[in-house]
Amino acid sequence: MQSTVDIAALLRSTRRIAVVGLSPKPHRESYGVAQYMQAAGFVIIPINPVVAASGEPFILGQPCYASLTEAAQQGPIDMVNVFRNADDVPPVADEAIAIRAHSLWLQLGIWHDAAAAKAQAAGLVVVQDTCLKIAHRALPPSALA
Repeated sequence: MQSTVDIAALLRSTRRIAVVGLSPKPHRESYGVAQYMQAAGFVIIPINPVVAASGEPFILGQPCYASLTEAAQQGPIDMVNVFRNADDVPPVADEAIAIRAHSLWLQLGIWHDAAAAKAQAAGLVVVQDTCLKIAHRALPPSALA
């Protein structure tokens, strides 16, 4: 299940992106995508319970949270960007619904039709199996203004 989503419109309405599964390791895809989106002007909110519990709970200079619920207490989250296995998506989707995120973005290679359908039914815009960085980079700057 992948509906047609106006990526440009979605990104124009997005400022705060929670990245579930964001790694602190610069060679990991999650780090590269988050770093790119941060450089493009988006606020990145790292979600990684291991890092959040560590003595250095920051990734990309931002405080890291153990859950979306904890992060949402600090302010609204527009997009939940997921770097987790497909089997881990349903509870993430449930939490995205609970915090009233506007969209759920499953990175390249990740899809879960049942969780996506549930999120869509709750009013979230859902994108599956698509790289956020590639999608953003493909848009002309005028599309994001």
